[in-house]
Amino acid sequence: MTFDAALTETVRTLQALPSLRAEIDRAGELLLATLRRGGKLLICGNGGSAAEAAHFATELVGRYAKNRRSLPAVALSSDGSLLSCIGNDYGYDAVFARQVEGLARPGDVLVVLTSSGNSANILAALAAARRLGLESLAFLGRGGGQAKGLATVDLIMPGESGAAAQEAHLFLIHHFCARIDAAFD
Repeated sequence: MTFDAALTETVRTLQALPSLRAEIDRAGELLLATLRRGGKLLICGNGGSAAEAAHFATELVGRYAKNRRSLPAVALSSDGSLLSCIGNDYGYDAVFARQVEGLARPGDVLVVLTSSGNSANILAALAAARRLGLESLAFLGRGGGQAKGLATVDLIMPGESGAAAQEAHLFLIHHFCARIDAAFD
């Protein structure tokens, strides 16, 4: 894909985000309510989405744009030793679900990021959250895949480009971080 074609696809995806405004607002309220009641965000993804999960957690535990108290968020893809342990003992499909089962407490929220919506380990994490009675937020792409409808709130990026979906996911992460910054000292 040429630079111009890639840029056009990403801009088209970002420009379509207002069509998701109701879901975006609902997701923002879910995140704020979770953090206000002392719950934590358990965030996961694979590959580039794992990097976005770590980015989101970093902005909350560290800081985004202003100094405020540290907020509880864990990127489930960031501990290589734990991932290799679970992957070896239970299979890679369990790497996130097993952590949800061990780390989640009532009032926490699972946040998943996937441009395809078809990763078995993401689907298993959503199922684990549901079994535990947790709410969840799914950042999805390409129509949502098999994950569509499994989370409390779906944010399905318009278009068929996985790269543009990930870029829109990062835009929304920053949007949510700005809202969170405004809500906490």
